[in-house]
Amino acid sequence: MKLRPVMFVGTGSDVGKSVINAAFCRIFLQDGYRPAPFKAQNMSLNSYATPEGLEIGRAQAVQAEACGIPCRADMNPVLLKPTNHTSSQVVLNGKPIGNQSAFQYFNKTDRMELFDQAMAACNRLLVEYNPLVIEGAGSISEMNLWDRDITNMRVAETLDAPTYLIADIDRGGVFASVYGSIKLLPEAQRRLIKGVIINKFRGDIALFEDGRKMMKEISGVPVVGVIPYFDDIHIEQEDSVVLEHRKEKQVGGKVNIAVVLLRHMSNFTDFNRLELHPEVNLFYAAHPDELKEADIVLLPGSKNTIDDLRYLRRSGMAKAVLQHHEVGKAVYGICGGYQMMGLSVEDPLGMEGDIAAVPGLGILPVYTVLTEEKKTEACRFSFLGSEADCEGYEIHMGETIAEIPSPLCNTDKGDEDGYFLSGRSFGTYLHGFFDNSCTIDYILRQVPGYGTKEATSTDYSAFKNEQYDKLAAHVRNCVDMEYIYKTMRE
Repeated sequence: MKLRPVMFVGTGSDVGKSVINAAFCRIFLQDGYRPAPFKAQNMSLNSYATPEGLEIGRAQAVQAEACGIPCRADMNPVLLKPTNHTSSQVVLNGKPIGNQSAFQYFNKTDRMELFDQAMAACNRLLVEYNPLVIEGAGSISEMNLWDRDITNMRVAETLDAPTYLIADIDRGGVFASVYGSIKLLPEAQRRLIKGVIINKFRGDIALFEDGRKMMKEISGVPVVGVIPYFDDIHIEQEDSVVLEHRKEKQVGGKVNIAVVLLRHMSNFTDFNRLELHPEVNLFYAAHPDELKEADIVLLPGSKNTIDDLRYLRRSGMAKAVLQHHEVGKAVYGICGGYQMMGLSVEDPLGMEGDIAAVPGLGILPVYTVLTEEKKTEACRFSFLGSEADCEGYEIHMGETIAEIPSPLCNTDKGDEDGYFLSGRSFGTYLHGFFDNSCTIDYILRQVPGYGTKEATSTDYSAFKNEQYDKLAAHVRNCVDMEYIYKTMRE
């Protein structure tokens, strides 16, 4: 049976839309359908390379995985990647088309052209998949942006899609946010809101029965689900706000791994599997003192390597990283972090701003030149000449050069990647590097006292698949699926 597309929108940012979308993607798959995700416009530094070498938001890649299908650019045709507080790189249909300020993007960009491009991608998906599970962005009640909307209720109107409003009760003010979000909508859009989903509920749900009735009275639509807060289901998330809950410090009896918290950090999901390792305590460090007791320091990716390098020096973090390295402890870098570990980062074309060059940390004998060309590629790779078949992907602008190459990895594309200085000092461009057991085992064995531990044997793909099923069961048990299906068949 053909179902109408369904859309999930929010009362604001960070209400859990992406995870709820992933849950419904898996529920529809379990129920015998062939779903696919769609988000017309996304803003995120956490992106992913499709099998075709195109770039989309990480959330849509996760949702595609929940659907059991490969991700593709049509699932997120417009991606904005902030380069600073006022401008972003614009990625259209998987390829960058330049940088724009927020004013330029919202006031001078041809919004109809972008909307047409987004809907063309949506229509391509509609031909192949059933149903389409659509995610909105931010809040639906930003009245000043309605005439520029290409991702929320305008999409729902075009598709006549039943739409569900997600509200985060954990942050408070849930009645006001639901009432205001719905009542501010024009009538044509309000009629598309078929129900409310209350997310992140703590405590006894039975105590919210009166709340359900009141919510329907004031909003005119039913509460179709109240989803309890959970912290035992591990779904890769796109918004870096989740890092606020990942700042635990050193823990005795474990390998303490500190990820340096950069201002423009990208792809923090590179460390999700490490974080799940039973022998690891992974935390995000924002101050130099937090690195003192770390066994391993990781420098993550960055959307603005030069600015983040300057920040590390101003904050004292650069000195702390170098001290960590000088006493023989491990320092590793991924993508922008790899670039920072070199002798210099040069920007002759002004890709990241008006600073032509900055010195690097000087840990690795390489230098980087930023370029206009962006490399976006999924690949398989071997690590330090091993036979291990690993998976990763590249998303970066720039070329890192060594006078005497010392590659860390070899890809199935025939390329050499990264620089290997020693077991406790190397860098790579490969995101997803630490999603592979052999790379985790290698760095943990560089920590004194760890050598007798058993190797990591978890099948990460199987683990993630299990988590999607757990998420689907959690959400299915808390929402009125019969009602949701009814609105999708009308």
